[in-house]
Amino acid sequence: MDFGRLVTAMVTPFDENGQIDWDQTAKLIDYLVENQKSETLVISGTTGESPTLSTEEKLNLFDFAVKHAAGRCKIIAGTGSNSTEASIKLTKEAEKLGVDGALMVVPYYNKPNQEGMYQHFKAIASSTSLPIMLYNVPSRTVVSLNAQTILRLAQIHNIVAVKECAPLDQVAAIAAAAPAHFKVYSGEDSVTLPTLAVGAYGIVSVASHIAGTDMKAMIDAYLAGDVLTAAKLHQKLLPVFKGLFECPHPVPNPVAVKYALNELGIKVGSVRLPLVPATEEEQSHIRSLLTAQAVQG
Repeated sequence: MDFGRLVTAMVTPFDENGQIDWDQTAKLIDYLVENQKSETLVISGTTGESPTLSTEEKLNLFDFAVKHAAGRCKIIAGTGSNSTEASIKLTKEAEKLGVDGALMVVPYYNKPNQEGMYQHFKAIASSTSLPIMLYNVPSRTVVSLNAQTILRLAQIHNIVAVKECAPLDQVAAIAAAAPAHFKVYSGEDSVTLPTLAVGAYGIVSVASHIAGTDMKAMIDAYLAGDVLTAAKLHQKLLPVFKGLFECPHPVPNPVAVKYALNELGIKVGSVRLPLVPATEEEQSHIRSLLTAQAVQG
């Protein structure tokens, strides 16, 4: 399974009552595929506010996304959790709905060791025929898959990728020793180009909601050997990459990107508690980023 180079971790549109807005979900899928060059969408990942989505909502989102995308992009279902049994159950249900793959986050809060994480992912993989993308995000999970454990998991035929938020050294170590079928994706927009340089295949992105076209151009330029153009695009995009998480101080994802989309006329609504909307200061900063991006682009 090739999920492409540019994968967007899609926000979940909500209406004014905080419920999923299906009309806007359809419009967002169209926008990301047709205007922002997304090759795959992750549904109900962290950016999609998975912690506050019910199981029923997640399954409805998977079903809706598969049907509405209609083969124009691949759909990865965020079915991982810190419960192996719950992850298996949700993954099996997602598979029935026709998703193309599953995203499995490192178990959070219960702090398993490397062997525990290996057995967790192995058990999930053995329960499904779906291609699985691991998600290593130490800043959120406290524990981190090390390179050796990821390479061990990469020997399992349907564990095909990792979304990696560990340092570049780990990205390079995995890319250097992984089997041919296994791909490394950056999980941090701001290091997309550096991770490509050390062997990553692509990016699972938040910024691609608003800068996907330039991000795809940056990736394509690098792959074509035009490193200077890729570097210039990286430099142009860096304020956006940083600004969506620091506006001007740290804000939780997807607060900023949802506000940015609303400003661009893609009405995705607000966030669910315990997240809160952007403050006036944060809103002003995000608008300035959008203005600068438009001026430069």
